[in-house]
Amino acid sequence: MTLTIAIASDHAGYALKTALIAGFQSVPVTWVDLGADSGEVSVDYPDYGHKLAVAIAKGEADFGVAICGSGVGISIAANRNPSVRCVLCADETTARLSRQHNDANVIAFGARLIGVETARACLDIFLKTEFEGGRHQNRVAKLSTC
Repeated sequence: MTLTIAIASDHAGYALKTALIAGFQSVPVTWVDLGADSGEVSVDYPDYGHKLAVAIAKGEADFGVAICGSGVGISIAANRNPSVRCVLCADETTARLSRQHNDANVIAFGARLIGVETARACLDIFLKTEFEGGRHQNRVAKLSTC
């Protein structure tokens, strides 16, 4: 099964976004690149976090990847949409637990804080880990109504 992944970044995240698209091969993926289109021109991360959130909310992608310099701003922007459960991630344990316990559907990276190989490893775990449901289901349901 091929997953559809929406990916968005600001200018600071452009190089990591490009590297993930070009070199991620652990599972079959169709990428939906929502920009930015360059690392040379400064753009605003809220605009790209919003684009990504809309794509997730409309069901245009199975999962999302959000990238800015620290990962913080774009994850805040994405999480403003009640359909999004975005986790800022820098290690494989966080990637796994965010899927198992929180049913996260978007993973965010800080391009200035994480290496390409670590980001690929986190994305791999994120995409391969299933939500456990059970005791976590009611908690996750509350995330969209808080």
